[in-house]
Amino acid sequence: MLNALQIYGSAETGLLLLILLPDHFPGALLSVGMVFVQNLLCQMWQKLLGLSQKSQRKRLKKVYKIQSEKDFLLLARDYHAVDILLAEIDVYELFAFKHCMKRRVQLALCKELDQRMHELKNELEGYNSGDSEEINKKKALDALKRMENWNLFKDTSEEHHSYTVARDSFLAHLGSTLWGSMRHVVAPSVSHRAYHYYEKLSFQLYFVTQEKVRTIKQLPINVKSIRDGLSSLLLPSQKSMFTQHMLSLSEEPALMMAFSMARRAAAVPLLLVNGTYRSTVRTYLDSAILQHQLQKLSEQTALKGEHTNHRSTLEVPVFWFIHGEPLLLDKHYQAKALSNMVVVVQSDVDSWESHIQCNGRSILWDLRKPVKAAIAASAEYVSGLLPSHLAYSSAHETASEDWTWSVGCNPLSISSKGWQLSEFQQDVIARNYIITGVEESIRVVNSAIQRLVTERTSEQGFKIFKTKESVMVEKYNSVVNMWRRVSCWRICLFYLFYFWYGG
Repeated sequence: MLNALQIYGSAETGLLLLILLPDHFPGALLSVGMVFVQNLLCQMWQKLLGLSQKSQRKRLKKVYKIQSEKDFLLLARDYHAVDILLAEIDVYELFAFKHCMKRRVQLALCKELDQRMHELKNELEGYNSGDSEEINKKKALDALKRMENWNLFKDTSEEHHSYTVARDSFLAHLGSTLWGSMRHVVAPSVSHRAYHYYEKLSFQLYFVTQEKVRTIKQLPINVKSIRDGLSSLLLPSQKSMFTQHMLSLSEEPALMMAFSMARRAAAVPLLLVNGTYRSTVRTYLDSAILQHQLQKLSEQTALKGEHTNHRSTLEVPVFWFIHGEPLLLDKHYQAKALSNMVVVVQSDVDSWESHIQCNGRSILWDLRKPVKAAIAASAEYVSGLLPSHLAYSSAHETASEDWTWSVGCNPLSISSKGWQLSEFQQDVIARNYIITGVEESIRVVNSAIQRLVTERTSEQGFKIFKTKESVMVEKYNSVVNMWRRVSCWRICLFYLFYFWYGG
């Protein structure tokens, strides 16, 4: 309409544009354009024929009578009714982008147009839900979708509801993932104990069978895979040593008694994939009773694997029980790390339905090859390494499980068959050594400071100090060496520092 008024200044140019551009005047604009053309043609013919002003007014009355209000309303109800609304929306949109958006002071006309936009929306909804033709319904639906994300005449922008929900859901999921990565990857949980660094790890492998076996080659085990898996627990600066022993229950009455007292049978409820329970009878060894009985057998000598005062060698006793019938530890496990030993059980069953499920199917264990479980238990015993899906819940003051993080091809992943630790898990082992070293050095330095604070500087006290000088120098050197080892371990933490500093 505004463009048509601008064209009125030049009759010939206006007439030409209106004839060449009829598609740009849909609906109501087309009707107005037709009236304008008729008016313009009348004036041109009057000038050519020399008609009087009175005749011109009569001609105009006839034109406006033809294009009366009744004809216009009838035109609005016809096939082009939705096109009229769409044309009005186009005009408002162009006006809003040019004069209403990004203005500090809003025009009064913008507020009026905003109200008109709500009215247009209601009218389009009427065409969408009424008994209109199918093509009008489609046009109305497209226009409504187009208007959903609009906020042309207001100061602040308001997103559509569905977009807001999707954004909030994405941000919540992103925050949960970042928090989970901090708990399970960047700073994973560690077993509740101090884990010191030892220059050498001595693995004492005790293979316990029911009957006597002459050589270790006759055992149903792969010693090489066991040694390779246990070697992955070592840092580059550590060394390993393996010693193998064979014990027989038939020839060791005390060991047979310990095994018999720890052996139990219980009905264990098993949750199936379909959500129902099934009761299964399982034979297992009670780890607490077994540990107590094995300690009684070692009362005369120091139990292998205890943390001694020196930091040169840690002896790791691994008791490997080989049994014919299905046998587990504490109802559900193939191996377990105790306070001063590692216990492993092996049975002659190649497919055992475990208590863990993945992708709607139960995970089957090969009880003939418990190497993976043995390495995971040994890693926990040596360095406190735990599976990545375990974390400590401060709210519940207990361990929590998030199986989403049980990933990777390593012994601590439930869904894989890998039996070697990853480099990232080796970084976690080094980090545990660093934490223990730092805490121990702080404790030693603080205890020395507390002792020195209570002592006064005097000649008599200096004489006593000289008698204990060698002990204090030894303590001092141990702290210095501890910090030197911590510095060396820090260099080995490739993945952790790559994560923080981006390489």
